[in-house]
Amino acid sequence: MKKQQDKTIIRLDDFIKRSGLVGTGGEAKMYIQAGDVTVNGSVETRRRKQLALGDRIGLLGEVLTVTPFEE
Repeated sequence: MKKQQDKTIIRLDDFIKRSGLVGTGGEAKMYIQAGDVTVNGSVETRRRKQLALGDRIGLLGEVLTVTPFEE
């Protein structure tokens, strides 16, 4: 039996791109690697960082909370 992926978890770079803060995944990667992104108030430089519901992401003066995305 194949384990179903938990849809409540999303990678940091995917969240930034899907939230509309940036236009591309490459742009998200650039901001993350430059240390311009915070997760729950701490700088995060790992673009594959797994986020959970309720995490707060900061970039470009915006702070967003991770909520379920509509498919």
